[in-house]
Amino acid sequence: MPDLSTFRAETRAWLEANCPPVMRTRMPEEEQVAGGKRAVYVRPEQKLWLDRMAAKGWTAPTWPTRYGGGGLSGEEALILEEEMQDLGCRAPLRGMGLSMLGPVLLEYGTEEQRQQHIPPIVRGEIRWCQGYSEPGSGSDLASLSTRAMLQGEHFLVNGHKIWTSNAHVSDWIFCLVRTDPTVKKHDGISFLLIDMADPGVRPRPIRLISGKSVFCETFFENVQVPASHLVGQLNKGWTIAKRLLEHERKGIGGIGARAAAKFEVTPEGLAKQYAGEENGRIADPDLRSRIATYSMDAHAFQLTRRRAAEEAEAGAPPGPMSAMFKYYATELNKSRYEMLIAAEGFNALGWEGEPFTDDEIRLTREWLRSKANSIEGGTSEIQLNIIAKRVLALPD
Repeated sequence: MPDLSTFRAETRAWLEANCPPVMRTRMPEEEQVAGGKRAVYVRPEQKLWLDRMAAKGWTAPTWPTRYGGGGLSGEEALILEEEMQDLGCRAPLRGMGLSMLGPVLLEYGTEEQRQQHIPPIVRGEIRWCQGYSEPGSGSDLASLSTRAMLQGEHFLVNGHKIWTSNAHVSDWIFCLVRTDPTVKKHDGISFLLIDMADPGVRPRPIRLISGKSVFCETFFENVQVPASHLVGQLNKGWTIAKRLLEHERKGIGGIGARAAAKFEVTPEGLAKQYAGEENGRIADPDLRSRIATYSMDAHAFQLTRRRAAEEAEAGAPPGPMSAMFKYYATELNKSRYEMLIAAEGFNALGWEGEPFTDDEIRLTREWLRSKANSIEGGTSEIQLNIIAKRVLALPD
């Protein structure tokens, strides 16, 4: 396809000319850019790279250009991703605004809501978090009890969310609330956009096993939310909630298929470094077999993603297939980290200090973080239920 070949060549040329050299190195967690009013840029090149990509619309490459997006096709977006990987370019921007809320607003939001919220997401000016799970409503999300009472021109919100990623550094939250407690639990839920600057919104970080505090509890105490911040119809938020989860799972589903950037150590390279090599091959035959199996699975998954991108060109939404991607990708990613930890042997026990290197410590903490992949966005067990019912149409 000559048009795609031309696009690839032009994309690579633009990336080579505009991506600062320091943005072509491994990205430590503290240097990930999620944007927002409280964003901290460790290096000035981070902001420069973000601004250049945002001006191009390539922070949200497939979104319509009228909202600041890149207007690319799914195939073109995959080419952009591949060229960035090949050059080692860091993602200029990450966050729930890009991966979840934006696509939902494009489908369900009013024109006013799109104009207000989507361009700032593309430019990295506003950071969003997700108000879904509650202490008593995890996998059974529809049993949530955070209440929003419509009082004239505003909703009065009271309740308690949990596992709200990065709530303490976010500017806005998209939130599921119960607006009618008298009907079936799925029928009385609405989807609201809430400003985190309201004095009644109080996030509290939760310390994790990895030593980080990216998750929070979030409390809402008599928060007044303008009625214009309702997305979709009153009491019809469950439909939007499910579609957003499809986008979330689609995003999570990409982690197992992305090729390693050129500066990253491959599983094969790591195994040779720690387990040794014989005649150019990994010395440990069991580890060699595991890595070969993983490489084939990851490649096959990448091809499947490409087929899905072609289907999306016809306008097909993520749908229940996103559950398949999410399940396979997260389990594949967990297997990858288990394999890497096995390759390092004793050195994989590193947590801090000598005799462990920074890379060994980083890998140990990333291995712990990978365990959450099969929980966030819906557990693997839930994904299997969705696949059984909505993809395979199996009987209950």
